[in-house]
Amino acid sequence: MEKAQTEHSSVYSALLAAAVPRLDKVALVYGHDRLTYAELMLRIERVIGTLRSLGIGKGDVFALYGQNHPEHMHCYYAASKTGSIFVPINPNLTADEVGYTFQHSEAKVLFFDEHVEQTARSAIAADKLLPISYLQGVSSDSGDTGELIDLDDDFVVTYSSGTTGNPKGVVLSQRSQVNVAVSLARMWGVSSRDTTLVALPLGYLFGFSTAAATALQAGGKVVILRRFHPREVLEAFIDHHITIYHGVPTMYSMMMEYCEQRDLTFDLSRLRLLICSGAPLPEEVGSRFVARFHKPLQNYYALTEVAPVFGRYYDDPAPLPAGAIGKAAPGATIRIQRPDGTECGIGEPGEALVRGAATLKRYAKDEALTRAALNEGMFRTGDLVSRDADGFFFIEGRIKDIIIRGGHNISPAEVERTIVMHPAVQDAAVIGIADRIFGEVPIAFVVLRPGVNATAEELILFLEHRLSDFKVPRTIYIETELPQGKTGKVDKKALKTRAEDALSVA
Repeated sequence: MEKAQTEHSSVYSALLAAAVPRLDKVALVYGHDRLTYAELMLRIERVIGTLRSLGIGKGDVFALYGQNHPEHMHCYYAASKTGSIFVPINPNLTADEVGYTFQHSEAKVLFFDEHVEQTARSAIAADKLLPISYLQGVSSDSGDTGELIDLDDDFVVTYSSGTTGNPKGVVLSQRSQVNVAVSLARMWGVSSRDTTLVALPLGYLFGFSTAAATALQAGGKVVILRRFHPREVLEAFIDHHITIYHGVPTMYSMMMEYCEQRDLTFDLSRLRLLICSGAPLPEEVGSRFVARFHKPLQNYYALTEVAPVFGRYYDDPAPLPAGAIGKAAPGATIRIQRPDGTECGIGEPGEALVRGAATLKRYAKDEALTRAALNEGMFRTGDLVSRDADGFFFIEGRIKDIIIRGGHNISPAEVERTIVMHPAVQDAAVIGIADRIFGEVPIAFVVLRPGVNATAEELILFLEHRLSDFKVPRTIYIETELPQGKTGKVDKKALKTRAEDALSVA
């Protein structure tokens, strides 16, 4: 299926095909910089020259850690042409997390920006670090630097939290990245007439692949913001005549609250797609957004491991049923099954097994996890899904224990292990509860050691020094014991009910 869809020999060749007919057109906007397609291709060649000067070639790994820069895209396409492997790193990670990612991926060098310099220097040996400005320091006149590319070679490794608490390295091929851009462009009608705004972190696939690369490979214009800020995004919608924006529910909530608190309005009439993914979209958020901005938010479902899965086709006249996520995306195969492996009927919830235009090759250095995740080439999502007779899908719930806060995955096991590192803590359990702004937030229940005292505030401060900010529970309950289920495990369902009851009273 994937092989039939691919038309290009590499991700780089897909970009080149889009660039050649429109070399004088603006491709990337970042601050005051405006790069035409011709200038974009030149910048990519300079990065290729830099990588080759560092001895990074086919099969070699390099990483980029920082806030959003055009260099993320330069590195993506340079890796494609050279056959090297690109590892983008989320700028919100701690030193320990960055160090783990760098070592696990076996990257030769990490490029960093000034916003994360202190963390980078505390995590990585100095001889493995280079500032991001170094990427443009070598002449592009390096002759024929193209490698013989196999579309099924490793291309991108992106790290995502897992239920075990250890970051998972998701390995993706060039074939998957060529195909995903084609699939998304078909589903959303992305073309050279579109201008896409990217405020999502380019350390995630949602930012650099789904949003930016899809737009560039369709010949469109991409406007990159260094980071998300509600005012800057709303102003960019107007200033740059944006037609497509991708965000997580938290971003849309923050835009609404920014305007509501200041009684502001923005004309979003030029926008034709406001795509929402990364976490379940609360119905309240969608309805409030429409009421204020007169534009609907469009649900989209994908995973780091598989994309795209479900979405709304731009040219589908059928109205979206209430609660539906959309139809199967182009190139996606969906199987909904019962625990015994038999296929569910219409309207019957079951676990969704999926294969998409982009499907992971494997989890890096984890054959057991790869075997557990894949069933005859289809990925076990851990999500409960149902389908109606018209082909619309509905997300009914999650089997997985992952907490999704504002589009960020949080492993309860990781947070729990970190809490019990505190000398006063005997046991801990972390659950996720619904939140109006972030979708979900973590809450911790802690049992202290006999004869030792610690406050919730002290524990939060302890965690802030050891975990990314989005992983830190801002509510911690001190308990005498944790409830246990019949198997002897902590009864997290009981804790969830207790937390919800406590918050409703508060």
